Amino acid sequence: MKNIKSFIPNAITALNLLSGLLAVIAVLENEILLAMLFVFTGIVFDFFDGFAARILDVKSEMGKQLDSLADLVTSGVVPGLAIYKMLNPSGFTLVEVLIFDQLPLVGLILPIGAAFRLAFFNIDTRQTDHFIGLPTPAAALLVISVPCMLYFPTADGLKEVLLSPYFLVGFSVFIVTVMNAPIKLFSLKFKNFKWRGNELRYSFIFTSVILLMALEFAGLALVILMYLFSGLFSKKLH
Repeated sequence: MKNIKSFIPNAITALNLLSGLLAVIAVLENEILLAMLFVFTGIVFDFFDGFAARILDVKSEMGKQLDSLADLVTSGVVPGLAIYKMLNPSGFTLVEVLIFDQLPLVGLILPIGAAFRLAFFNIDTRQTDHFIGLPTPAAALLVISVPCMLYFPTADGLKEVLLSPYFLVGFSVFIVTVMNAPIKLFSLKFKNFKWRGNELRYSFIFTSVILLMALEFAGLALVILMYLFSGLFSKKLH
């Protein structure tokens, strides 16, 4: 019975990885919105695999490592490829990029930064009820908000700003920095669904829903930035 229970969270993690792999294919086929949908689906699975492991009391080292490997694909590789594509509007092949225009390669710092972030998380014993640095799924949501805003712009001139190489390069560096910065952030992972002990999480979710309804995909970016800057008001790390 325990073997069956322990399989459940790992199966959910596998669905996260599958979502990431499908997203990679979608990006390569220039189906950016479809890729972003798969990323979001993978992040949902990432939320529930840990919750299932805690509820079923089957947390394991293997599950922890598998979760990070899935996150590296879904929340690291895919956002990096999306930035690569946006910095390569001419559709140069890899050989052409390497020879004539190396700027799109900046997008690849995202999966590298995510790998460092995940490796640090796996060996850091302090991150039990909070995170240090922006979690990779949150970083991925911030990245995917950009192509979503390109397809569904909420302000005049927004598309030109988001497609600017200066913005995309600075944005990529910013993401990698905050993923690995010593910023203390509260965890959104629930141990139970009771109000008591989860007041901050529920308040954040309620505020996020309001922002998403009001600002659509721009609200998604604002939600992640709000979450990130909440770390500036938390207690200093020891």
